[in-house]
Parts: sequence; C-alpha cells; structure tokens
Amino acid sequence: MVIDIDSDKLVGDIPDTPGVHGIAVAPELNRGFTSNGRANTATIFDLKTLKIIGQVKTGTNPDAILYDPASKRVFTFNGRSRDTTVFDGATGEVSGTLALGGKPEFAAADGKGKVFVNIEDTSEVVELDSIKLAVIKRYLLKPCEEPTGMGLDPEHHRIFAGCHNKVMAVLDTEEGRVIATVPIGAGVDGNGYDPGRGLAFSSNGEGTLTVVKESSPGKFDAVESVITQRGARTMAIDPKTHNIYLPTADFGPPPSPTPEEPKPRPTIIKDSFVILVVGH
Repeated sequence: MVIDIDSDKLVGDIPDTPGVHGIAVAPELNRGFTSNGRANTATIFDLKTLKIIGQVKTGTNPDAILYDPASKRVFTFNGRSRDTTVFDGATGEVSGTLALGGKPEFAAADGKGKVFVNIEDTSEVVELDSIKLAVIKRYLLKPCEEPTGMGLDPEHHRIFAGCHNKVMAVLDTEEGRVIATVPIGAGVDGNGYDPGRGLAFSSNGEGTLTVVKESSPGKFDAVESVITQRGARTMAIDPKTHNIYLPTADFGPPPSPTPEEPKPRPTIIKDSFVILVVGH
C-alpha cells in the first residue's frame, strides 16, 4: 500500500510481496525495495509507476531492509538464516552474504559507508563496512535486552536502540559503549531519530510513543509519552514535516498454536488497518 503523504491519499499498491516486512527506497535510482519474509525474496519496483522490476533471492525470512547510498547497495537482514544479503540497487545483482552471528532486527546506514544492525538474541549492534562487505565491530548493549528498533544520529555518532526490557539504550559508537538508558513503553519494535528536532522516538505495541531528548550533554530523558493505539509498534519519520507515521489495526484473539507457530499473534479484524499520524 502506497500513500501520498502530501495529499494523504492512497495512490496504489505493490503486488507479489508475500509476508512483506520492510521497505527501502533509492530516489536517485528510481527504485524501491521490499523484503518478503514468506518468499525469502526482495522485490524491486519502480518508484514512479510502482510496477515490479524484478525479484532477488535472499536468505531465510528477510525482515529489515535498507538502501545504503554510499555503496548504492541494498541490505536485507534475514532473521532465520542470521545473515544479510547484499545486492546492487541498480542491477539487482547479489554482491554477497555476510554472517551476523545472531538474529538481526532493524538497521540504519550513516551514508558514509557504515551500516549498523541490532542483533536481538545477543543484545549487540554490529557495524558493517558497506563497501568492503565486512563486519567491522560489535558493540554490547547491556543492560539492553533483545534490541529491535534503531534510530541513528550520524552527526553525533549515536544509536538509539529500543529494547524488550522497556529501555532505550543510547550507544556512542565513537566511545564504543552505552552512555545512557531511558525507560520506554512495553512492546517496542520501531525506533527513530529526527535530526531536525534532536528527538528520538520509540513506538511501543502497548499503544504509546515514547519521546526522548538529550536534556544536557550525555543525559537523556523521556520527555513525553504520546497515546497512540494498541499494535502501533513500527514507525517512519518524515524529516521535512517531522510527522511520524505508525501502522496498526484492531485485533481479535490469536489462533490456536501449531508446531509451526507456537506463539501465534492476534488476528487482525477485517477493514481495520490504519496509519496513525503524530504531528509535532
């Protein structure tokens, strides 16, 4: 589903993206990319027409996806195969695969050749060189547990990681350590950073958006908790308007557990999907 955020109108959809998890765009290439978790593929599409250009085979269960402008490569972060598939954004040709040593979650690129990704089951951030396709560093996030969402402030070399034990860990990549932790709501999945406002955000499945600010050098505080809606746990920030977009829906009871899905998620009630817009 594609929405024009200038007009708030639905302008189309992108077909054949089974189990889609994430999306990345490369405006200079007129390309968009989705990670398709059920198909173990990435879809390449035209940003203007929304027509599919091609498919790329990835590792197992691709989740997060990003476009790195420094290398002009796309990275899919594959949860079950615990690696990243890297391909050329213009041609779709696979450049390589890197083992990550754990289950990857959200990722971010600094635009200068560094890519950072949360590793959920080891509570780490892994730093990659997007040009050389190599793991450069690993940063421990303790006391953060099971990091998922990630916001990046490349100017100040800081990563804001949303953690399942209800904290946001602030990692200074120059110092190589966590310099602060801030309480957040329960059920975080997405994080973001707005450089224009100097604020970090945590979207929490309980139905809140935690707003974090650096109140003094090296000291971070939660300055607001915005009520959103249950399930609104992923997010995107518009750097021009500073609006935050959060998808969610109304939920019914979960289906019965199966060997394939021992912990099934609640079912989505038909025609209840919405995009919440939080303004500044």
